[in-house]
Amino acid sequence: MQLEANFINIFEKKISFVQLTIEQQRIASIQEISPSPRAGQPYILPGFVDAHVHIESSMLTPVQFARLAVVHGTVATVSDPHEIANVLGVAGVEYMLENAAQSPFNFCFGAPSCVPATVFETAGATVTPDDIAYLFEKYPTIGYLAEVMNFPGVLNNDPDMLAKIALAKQYNKPIDGHAPGLRGVQAQQYIAAGCQTDHECFTIEEALDKLSFGMKILIREGSAAKNFEALIPLLPEHYANLMFCSDDKHPDNLVEGHINQLVKRALQQYPAQLFEVLQMACINPVLHYQLPVGLLREGDSADFILLDSLEQLNVTHTYLKGTLVAHDGKTLLPDLPSAVVNQFNCDYVPAERLALPVNFSEKKIAKVIVVLDGQLVTLSKSYELKQENGYFVADTERDLLKIVVVNRYKNAPPAIAFIQNFGLKQGAIASSVAHDSHNIVAVGCDDESLAEAINAVIKAKGGIAATDGKEQNKILPLPIAGLMSGENGQTIANNYAEIDIFAKQLGSTLQSPFMSLSFMALLVIPELKLSDLGLFDGKAFGLIDLIEKG
Repeated sequence: MQLEANFINIFEKKISFVQLTIEQQRIASIQEISPSPRAGQPYILPGFVDAHVHIESSMLTPVQFARLAVVHGTVATVSDPHEIANVLGVAGVEYMLENAAQSPFNFCFGAPSCVPATVFETAGATVTPDDIAYLFEKYPTIGYLAEVMNFPGVLNNDPDMLAKIALAKQYNKPIDGHAPGLRGVQAQQYIAAGCQTDHECFTIEEALDKLSFGMKILIREGSAAKNFEALIPLLPEHYANLMFCSDDKHPDNLVEGHINQLVKRALQQYPAQLFEVLQMACINPVLHYQLPVGLLREGDSADFILLDSLEQLNVTHTYLKGTLVAHDGKTLLPDLPSAVVNQFNCDYVPAERLALPVNFSEKKIAKVIVVLDGQLVTLSKSYELKQENGYFVADTERDLLKIVVVNRYKNAPPAIAFIQNFGLKQGAIASSVAHDSHNIVAVGCDDESLAEAINAVIKAKGGIAATDGKEQNKILPLPIAGLMSGENGQTIANNYAEIDIFAKQLGSTLQSPFMSLSFMALLVIPELKLSDLGLFDGKAFGLIDLIEKG
């Protein structure tokens, strides 16, 4: 096969008109026809790479994720299967590998380093150093040690954490970091231990600190965490050590775009930095993670994309191993079925189990989780709670709602706290996508609505649900580990968009209420979160009382 196009040579920082010859899935030759680009001709360049993403957060299997991603010019992802590992352990990682093998898309999965993420929550499995060694040994395609979230363990020489890092070094695998807010000497110590990247920076000062110690920074823009605007000023000086990632991408957002959107936004702010932006989006992840992805050099795998112009930057064609897999907004990858695996072992929760009685020896003051839209970090504030008939209840006038986490792996008392900034005026929403242990998390205005939404998730053995507390109830089932559906990606995106709109009709003011909900049990991100074992202070790194003692 031969193609003629304007070749964006990122390595040499030039654009020429060339003839590309592809033989046996590889670039056989690149012959320059003209040293200058030709007007009206497409532009050819390596495909985009998401440098850190949890496929499970798209609610799609790898096969279905790939079908949507290639439309936007994505040819590879660096994928942390941490979510399904928290539910099913090594078997969950193997499920992702087996499913991904059905697609020509380049999935680079990591070995999850922190399952469970902390000892302050109940997960469905544990991944040990022996498991890490097994994954590296049996599956050479496991490309890296996934995000080392237990940075206190690294700093305090936790033997389990250090053993996993040592295994990554032994097998010559990159090591992903995850240390939100870590600065100065502690950041330097964490990086010196072997952690090479971080996608959790939310200020430019933090990112510069880590860059100065030799770390590579991933600029993240996902469905919940949006750090692009804060970090993109790093581009002109530090592009060689930057990459783009989404981290978590809900299906409706994935339909709209992927890394291509970040490329466009970066070039709007830095129009003279074309080659630098494309190096971040196409080249840096491939070289850092040693991905088997072509970079438009002779002998490389024929993975590349075509753009309509440098002004519009619209992806018109995506090729994987020389085969056209997307064309003008339509995927050409087959819609394949996916097997179902799961672990869901809890009974229905009656509304009365969600009641929180007032102990009159206590004050009425409670620690409340404060959600920040577009951020994973939360704040902690103290409020006097509303009381009715001897119980603490939600107060919609002050937007102080009840949040509940229910253990999905066994019957146990629900954990109950209060949360602000969800904005619901009626009803409740619930989800079994609840980082990192993926118990059931719910936010609502009253106990009956909370029980209705939680029990809808339990009945489906996983999913996201919403109720108005009266007659309207919606559920998107996620039967694969309570995290994903094997159905067509566009169908799931449409169904997700419908329930997202419904949550906003109930009053939620968040950009992505279900994505924000899914992070309210993520203990490794400060400041205040809720696990199935209770309220967690991310700064003190321990469980705390909800109500101040009087």
